[in-house]
Amino acid sequence: MAEILIRNARTLLTMSEAGELSGADILIRDGVIAAVGPGLTTTGAVVEARGCVVTPGLVNTHHHLYQSLTRAVPGGQDALLFGWLKTLYPIWASFGPEEMRVSALTGLAELALSGCTLTSDHLYLFPNGSRLDDTIAAAGEIGLRFHPTRGAMSIGESAGGLPPDSLVEAEAAILEDSIRVVDSFHDPKPGAMVRIGLAPCSPFSVSRELMRDAALLARDKGVMLHTHLAENDEDIAYSLANFGCRPGQYAEELGWTGADVWHAHCVKLDGSEIDLFARSRTGVAHCPCSNCRLGSGIAPVRQMRDAGVPVGLGVDGSASNDAGNLIGEARQAMLLQRVANGADAMSAREALWIATRGGAEVLGRDDCGQLAPGMRADIAVWDVSGIESAGSWDPAALLLAGPTRVRDLFVEGRQVVRDGQVTTIDLPRVIERQNALARRLMD
Repeated sequence: MAEILIRNARTLLTMSEAGELSGADILIRDGVIAAVGPGLTTTGAVVEARGCVVTPGLVNTHHHLYQSLTRAVPGGQDALLFGWLKTLYPIWASFGPEEMRVSALTGLAELALSGCTLTSDHLYLFPNGSRLDDTIAAAGEIGLRFHPTRGAMSIGESAGGLPPDSLVEAEAAILEDSIRVVDSFHDPKPGAMVRIGLAPCSPFSVSRELMRDAALLARDKGVMLHTHLAENDEDIAYSLANFGCRPGQYAEELGWTGADVWHAHCVKLDGSEIDLFARSRTGVAHCPCSNCRLGSGIAPVRQMRDAGVPVGLGVDGSASNDAGNLIGEARQAMLLQRVANGADAMSAREALWIATRGGAEVLGRDDCGQLAPGMRADIAVWDVSGIESAGSWDPAALLLAGPTRVRDLFVEGRQVVRDGQVTTIDLPRVIERQNALARRLMD
């Protein structure tokens, strides 16, 4: 049996009933945490964690990996959501399979370096022969645990939707390909490295019928559902004008509430919608940096958590965030709740819980998000002996002082980052190709 011992951690933030442990070890055996505690031994490899804080791997519940090719695009830098989308759609229409794969490699590597071991991805456009398979292949190369969602857009500009007609698909074809990717890639077993979700893009880019059919198909196949919801005031106004109700009611009517559903953003949920999500255990992917960048507002995360809504974090796409740093996202979530509700509204430890165990719960992973025997060995090791934490009285309050880049990262017991460097791909070569593709898109 392959064993790795992470030894002598300054602090283990377990996110389990064991709480915080000092001077403790973690024994990994065959991709699973075999033991947690002091004085553990092994005949296998040893990773010295003296001077480090060790956490569960962070969980990213909302991303658009393809957007890492379109960071800081002029014309979209200072726009609200709808204007930003109209600027970017024509560029994204030029993508093909290589753009999808390389941008996913870049985005996944960036997540890994920020401590992320499990990420979802929402891919809802498939130009020029692109398929969800392209991003799944990239995740396999990097070695992250991956929950890609088969997104879709079916209502183009000519039918009153927001996206150009060239980026929408026929709804029958969407459902057919959804069945294909679930049957080809979805793994429901504990420890799965790939699980598929179904994710029509948003209420303003797909029909009521597709939303309902996707929900029926997902439940028939036993997979989760994901979409954007209540992102900003424009989103609310569209729902009221076109559906005669708020987004929460629209979701409920179409079968889009429940523990197998999570919605991105939810910045503008009102009290009744928060209660609905709490009762139904509908999850939320909170994306604070993107919400700030697009001027969407501050999501009522404190109210959601107090009501019992499952909440995780998402970096969102790098065209609206411009970065994909998940530990930075956790810090931003903490700060925004303090801005909105007072300095005691969210602690560093609560925000880190949301970024780990909270995200795992949103994605339906009861085998991830904790450092405890029997959990998958998805582990982040943070060196708190450097300049970022120098002088910190409480290095376990990781979000207050840093660092923001992980030293070591393990996924299913496999080391994906070692000494701050990705081990599984030639990252400089990927970055070189990424920049070449971005230049081609500019031209």
